[in-house]
Amino acid sequence: MFRIILLVTLILFGIFTAFALWNEGITSIPASITHSYNSIQIYLDLVIAAMLINVWMWRDAKAHGRNPWGWVIATLIVGSFSPLLYLITRKSSKISE
Repeated sequence: MFRIILLVTLILFGIFTAFALWNEGITSIPASITHSYNSIQIYLDLVIAAMLINVWMWRDAKAHGRNPWGWVIATLIVGSFSPLLYLITRKSSKISE
């Protein structure tokens, strides 16, 4: 059931991301990040969260015999898509039990 929730989240987030990029374009991202101190704070918060997720993914991938490099690099490039896919493709998970 947990994987279904993750998959639905990934699909909906992907649709919204495509919609946002279609309407605003990728070049508007830096402008939106630096628009105000509040948006900078939100961005920095997301960067910190992504780094914490990368640490967890690194340790979990190593513990399950998976190569963590691809997941970590993908998280730096595409953000939340990578951890969502990691959790969906994770073979042994106490989360999904």
